[in-house]
Amino acid sequence: MKVLLATQKPFAAKAVEGIVKILTEAGHEVVKLEKYAEQSDLVAAVADVDAIIIRSDKVTAEVISAAPKLKIVVRAGAGYDNVDLSAATAAKVVVMNTPGQNSNAVAELALGLMIFMARTHFTPATGSELQGKRLGVQAYGNVGRLVGQKAKALGMKVTALDPFLTDEQIVAAGAEPVHSVEELYAASDYLSIHIPALPATLRSIGYDLLMKMPKGATVVNTARKEVIDEDGLLKALSEREDLKYVTDVMPDNYDELTKKFGYRVFATPKKMGAQTSEANVNAGLAAARQIADFFATGNTKFQVNK
Repeated sequence: MKVLLATQKPFAAKAVEGIVKILTEAGHEVVKLEKYAEQSDLVAAVADVDAIIIRSDKVTAEVISAAPKLKIVVRAGAGYDNVDLSAATAAKVVVMNTPGQNSNAVAELALGLMIFMARTHFTPATGSELQGKRLGVQAYGNVGRLVGQKAKALGMKVTALDPFLTDEQIVAAGAEPVHSVEELYAASDYLSIHIPALPATLRSIGYDLLMKMPKGATVVNTARKEVIDEDGLLKALSEREDLKYVTDVMPDNYDELTKKFGYRVFATPKKMGAQTSEANVNAGLAAARQIADFFATGNTKFQVNK
């Protein structure tokens, strides 16, 4: 089978070497499309491929239509909203992610962003400590649980909301359960967001929720930009001079936010959650193994478009 490694933002050399080794030893051919300039380059590259490994690259309906032999797409990472799942399903293309491979990198970043904001961007101004503060975790999956565990090690009190987990499961994973998003925000000095960008979650975090937060609260978003109602965020920050917002997914209105609110807002220049050498390698190798296993045994354990 022919496997395309399509990465506008390439994997580390070590990861590429491992991906090629895993797939060639399994009897597959690997071709690379790295640092491509236009989406049309990806469309042109998929004409004869059986599988694709991507990072943040967009596998649209046009890409799927241009790939008549395509059987599987693996997104090296947890999120998969950059793949048109409806088009893939219609074309009988299996879509997988690699859950857990980037989790520690994202969790460490979330805690780092909290400290960065608590210490006023590391300026000489008087900051505050995380110990004793209340952390709310919105979605208690692989990343959320690691954030909670690390936060508890810093002396924070952790609550979590996850509609897919029972109270017992949340308690067993080290957090106190809450039962509504309103309750979570109202009880959190820091709120760490880990929900996916789905129709039900788009722009779901906005003015009403933010205004329920305690004085001096900080929202930390290492999930997706699209889950934030940016107009609502702007309004809440305008009315609550104590609120703060930090993210590794830059808002569209970031220039306006920083101009108006200074150190109360910060966004990294690009999405940084998975930008560690360890996560880069882990996710890439996992994607390669999943493709090799899929063609060898039909294993679809991590399929997301069932």
